[in-house]
Amino acid sequence: MFFHASMRSAQLEALRAALSRPGLEERRTRIALGIGAVDTCLKGGLARGACHEVFAHPGHEGAATGFAAGLAWRAASARPLLWIRQDFSALEFGELAATGLVELGIDPSRVLLLRAAHAEDALRAALDALSCAALGAVAIELVGEPRILDLTASRRLTLAAAESGVSVLLLRFGAQPQASSATTRWLIRGAPSRRGEQDWGRPAFAAELVRNRHGGTGNWVMEWDCDDGCFRETSGGAVVSAPCDRPAAAALAAHRRTAA
Repeated sequence: MFFHASMRSAQLEALRAALSRPGLEERRTRIALGIGAVDTCLKGGLARGACHEVFAHPGHEGAATGFAAGLAWRAASARPLLWIRQDFSALEFGELAATGLVELGIDPSRVLLLRAAHAEDALRAALDALSCAALGAVAIELVGEPRILDLTASRRLTLAAAESGVSVLLLRFGAQPQASSATTRWLIRGAPSRRGEQDWGRPAFAAELVRNRHGGTGNWVMEWDCDDGCFRETSGGAVVSAPCDRPAAAALAAHRRTAA
């Protein structure tokens, strides 16, 4: 496809104007997660206006949801957080509860929940939402490996996030990491948490950073501090168990067959 020189010039001018909008530079900074070693690896913290992936180890979808919620909450700062999830995910892994968000120190009034029937609808809604600079972050919760979520779709999300300064988090259940343009990729499972009553509401995660476009990778046990709204180091305790009341493997296999 060929473009007239004047059209190309106009597009460049529009892009320069967008990048120079007041407040956008601040939104492109990094936000510290709260653990020195992690923030150092991330060159100062999680990049705003970028795409980040969170993959759940099988049976640890709840832990991955909590971890993604912490990342999204940090990235959103004082702005609203939009959470997009498939209907199948809600049926299989449970609903997002306002009381649960409160226990994590997340204000439910600043969380917008959107349910989508299919992955195509979820991605389309995410791209539309990323054009709204009033949002702080967009989380997309997907189950399985939909064909539409390929490298091209990942690049579209990355470009949309970079243009608006709104961070996007892809929360993946029952999927294996594939080629993408994500800035970071995390593998999450539940980790031992402390036992004391004063530690209630501080879930712990075994977080493995397996992709980092601007630095190294590593493994950490990270605890979410619901009072301060950030991550902390933890020394461990009781193991977070996997849910036993939902046949995730069988249901996910059936879902994949119907989606193929």
